[in-house]
Amino acid sequence: MKRFLLSLPILAALISCGPAPESKKKEEAAPPAAAGVEKKLRAQVYDSGFADAHDTYNGMGCARDGTIYYVLCSEKPDVGARMFAFDPASQRIDYLGDLTEASGEQDAKAISQGKSHVNFVESDGKLYFATHIGFYSIIDGMEKMGIPPPGMKPYRGGHLLAFDMASRKFEDLALVPRGEGVLTLNMDTQRKRIYGLSWPTGYFFRYDLPKRELKELGDFFRKGENGKGDTYRTICRSLAVDPTDGAVYFTNGDGDIYVYRYDADKVELFAQGEMKKDYFGWYDPTSPGHMAYNWRMVTWYEPEKAFYGVHGNSGYLFKFEPRAARVEVLDRITSEPSQRSGMYDQFSYGYLGFALGPDGHTLYYLTGGPIYREGKRVAGKDSTAKGESKGEENLHLITYHIPTRRYTDHGAIYFPNGDRPAYVNSIAVGKDGTVYSLSRIKRGERTVTDLFSVKP
Repeated sequence: MKRFLLSLPILAALISCGPAPESKKKEEAAPPAAAGVEKKLRAQVYDSGFADAHDTYNGMGCARDGTIYYVLCSEKPDVGARMFAFDPASQRIDYLGDLTEASGEQDAKAISQGKSHVNFVESDGKLYFATHIGFYSIIDGMEKMGIPPPGMKPYRGGHLLAFDMASRKFEDLALVPRGEGVLTLNMDTQRKRIYGLSWPTGYFFRYDLPKRELKELGDFFRKGENGKGDTYRTICRSLAVDPTDGAVYFTNGDGDIYVYRYDADKVELFAQGEMKKDYFGWYDPTSPGHMAYNWRMVTWYEPEKAFYGVHGNSGYLFKFEPRAARVEVLDRITSEPSQRSGMYDQFSYGYLGFALGPDGHTLYYLTGGPIYREGKRVAGKDSTAKGESKGEENLHLITYHIPTRRYTDHGAIYFPNGDRPAYVNSIAVGKDGTVYSLSRIKRGERTVTDLFSVKP
């Protein structure tokens, strides 16, 4: 993987004069030479009762009534992911169902629906989402489709699901072709169409809800994350739906932006290389272990009829204006310690915990930072061929108010026992501004993924 080489102007843009953390006995969030007091946030941890819960990517949402819905995943071939609902008022957690069963595969003897890699989209009292494989085989350091254990059949493919929040019943809408999982999904709630990208190939598909019709519309990532060398491309993790005309945008590792045209029902190249910015760094898109020039996450901002997004590895916020065919780099919204050190995101692909808050104007972002011990930064992996943390994470909560361009680092997040959250790639912002996410949590001798909340 090619590294991010900084010029002097870029280094100057990364320097922050904000307060630096106070040194601790053996662990610090910044070097002791920087004076100041570390801002800390104390998180509340919840127990959903799922002993096999593993890392979740996206898999969350806050419904209009304030209920937090989330999925806890499984990496076991025969254990499905599970869906839960958390009521902030009563602090009650309800188990809603197993996603393998919701997909009608409880008797299939196939690799389970172990994951949901997409956020929920609410429409007409239902939550729309999709399933993904959670069981992998590691080949050449990369995650590949899991080879079935003896007596089990291969993964059948991801399912598009609907969950009725009133009746609490699931509906299996469609099985995704080619036996692939669903890596990202979004929905045009006005025109009732669901859009997705598959994994590991990365073909684009749409599902027309009224017609109950699924259609593949092409491959845009060569052989995707199943490729090697020039046929390899990391697949985009976020689909941008423009509600004004039904267009859907996504990127590839070369920095190209593609668009699905609703009226034509086809995908075309929108802008070549528009995401290839010097500030994002220099990447080899044929090399695994990073998002290259893909955007990491994007969200629609209605007042400006534009998208705001974050580039995964560099942590730069950008504005994408479809009508001007322009991507404008705004600010680096990584944590203050990260800005001072100039580091990449600690998570190799960057962080997915990026969302617009309930006021419709404030972005919330969960991102990492460096950790220092005895004045020295704790080293991690220089590179990796898959999506993972390259070292210990110093998770911070960032907000960014779009109208005033006000950036705020609310501080490092800690659990009540002093542990730091790890492998955090989900976010749901409650109606009161409380942030919910999913993290690895130590419980006795076990480490499981579960829900936590923090208030800025």
